[in-house]
Amino acid sequence: MANHYHAVFVLAIAVIGMVSAAVVPRSLLPTGDTNVPMNLTADIVLRDGYYLEQHQVTTADGYILTMFRIPGSPANPVRQGKNVAFLMHGLLSSSADYVISGPGRALAYLLVDAGYDVWLGNARGNTNSRRHIFHDPDARSTNFWDFSWHEIGYFDLPAMIDYTLAYTGHTSLHYAGHSQGTTSFFVMASTQPDYNKKIRSMHALAPVAFMSNLRSPFVRAFAPFVNQLEWIMSMLGVNEFLPSNEMMILGGQRLCEDESPFQEVCANVLFLIGGFNSPQLNRTMIPALLENAPAGASVNQLVHYAQGYNSGRFRQYDFGLTLNLIRYGSVRPPDYPLHRVTAPVALHFSDNDWLAAVSDVRELHSHLSNSIGLFRVSDPRWNHLDFVWGIDANTFLYERVISFMDRFN
Repeated sequence: MANHYHAVFVLAIAVIGMVSAAVVPRSLLPTGDTNVPMNLTADIVLRDGYYLEQHQVTTADGYILTMFRIPGSPANPVRQGKNVAFLMHGLLSSSADYVISGPGRALAYLLVDAGYDVWLGNARGNTNSRRHIFHDPDARSTNFWDFSWHEIGYFDLPAMIDYTLAYTGHTSLHYAGHSQGTTSFFVMASTQPDYNKKIRSMHALAPVAFMSNLRSPFVRAFAPFVNQLEWIMSMLGVNEFLPSNEMMILGGQRLCEDESPFQEVCANVLFLIGGFNSPQLNRTMIPALLENAPAGASVNQLVHYAQGYNSGRFRQYDFGLTLNLIRYGSVRPPDYPLHRVTAPVALHFSDNDWLAAVSDVRELHSHLSNSIGLFRVSDPRWNHLDFVWGIDANTFLYERVISFMDRFN
C-alpha cells in the first residue's frame, strides 16, 4: 500500500501545499493559524536578522509538513545557484534545534554564512507539522498518530527532499541530521535507494540505528516494558508522547530561568537524557530549549526505538506475530538493508553520548558501503544534545561538517 501511495503522489510532491515562496517579514507569517500553534523557528530566525521563507509539502500518505528556508542574510545576500543544505531534527524536537543557539553558533546560520541555501525540515507530529488532509491530531479517536520513525524516513524525507530540489532547481543536496534525523535518513536511503543519488554528502550527528549498548537510564528503564506500555497507551487512547503545550513552556521558563533555584535541576534532567557535560550547556538558554522540546511525537516512535534496544537490530516496526505475518510475510520484522545506502555518509560520534554508543556507531559503520568515515568529537565529555546545543559545537564539530560539505560540492 505504501508503494501504491508513493507512485500516485510522487509527481505532485514538488507543487502540493506551498504556502510561502518569498522572503517574508514577520507580519506575513501565519502566527494566528491555530493548526500551527507555535512558530518558534520563524521567530528566532527573524529576530536574528536572517531572511526566511516558509514552505509546506504534503506527503504521499497525507501529512502536511512545514519547512523553513534560510536563503541568505544581509551579510550574505540571496542569490540563485547556492548549494543546498537540508537539516533534520531529532526525536521530540523541531527545526528550531539548528537556529536556537544564535548567530556564530547555530549550524543553520553557519551554513548560511558559508554561502549555503539552508532548508530546515520538520517531521510529522511536531509543533510545525500537526496537520493531515483527513486526520485530526487532537481527536480522541484518530489515525493521525499511527506512525513511527519508519514513516518519517519513508514518506516525510522523500517529500521534503523532492520539494527542495524541485524548488531550487538542483538535482542533489547535502543532508545533516541529528539523532532521529539520522535514523530516518537510513530508513529512506535503504528502502528507497534511488534517493542516494540525490545526496551529495550526509552528515550523521550522533547517529542512531543500532542501540543495544546505549547508556541512557530512561531507555533502559522503559524498554523492557515496551509491549505492556504500548498496550496500556492504546487502551487509554493516548497516541501522542509529550505534546508541547503552553503550561509546559511556562513551567520551563519559571523553573529554569537564571534567577530560579531549580535551574540546576533542569540542567541535570537534560544531562540524564544524553550524558553529563556541564561546560557545554548554556543555562541561560534552557527556557528556550524547553520551548522547543518536547515538540511532540507519536508513542510509536518511542516504542520503535525501545524495540531496537531490545532486539539489537535495526529493523522495521514489530507489530506482533500475527500482524507481522500480514505486513511482512514473516513472524519478525525485516532488517533495514543498509547495504543499499550508497550516499557518502560521515558518522560524527562522541565517547559520552548516552544514546548513540561508540560500539553501536561502529556497528552501523560496518554496514555502510560508502562511508566517508568515523569522526570522534575530541571533547571526551561531549554528549548527545551537545551536537545541536553545545556552546562550542562550531569548534568541535560544525567546522568539520562544513569543510566536508565544501569538499563534495
